[in-house]
Amino acid sequence: MCLAVPGKILSASDSTAEDAAFMRTGTVSFGGIVKEINLAYVPEAAVGDYVMVHVGFAISRVDEAEAERIFELLDELGELDELQPDAPSP
Repeated sequence: MCLAVPGKILSASDSTAEDAAFMRTGTVSFGGIVKEINLAYVPEAAVGDYVMVHVGFAISRVDEAEAERIFELLDELGELDELQPDAPSP
């Protein structure tokens, strides 16, 4: 099953090129795991915002309370294991 996971934007690129909106990326933290994520689908997202991320793309913004609620549910389901740095490979 594929899930979107909430993460907090730590930094975002700001380019002035015409096609920059399609290339906008940011550093996103998923409970301590930091990854480079494409932010093209959420142009309104800014540093400090929480976004839902699916296969490397931020697909929507969520507020902090909702992000925490989702993390708790995913933890209960055991779906956060693969985000851990020392998780075994399938």
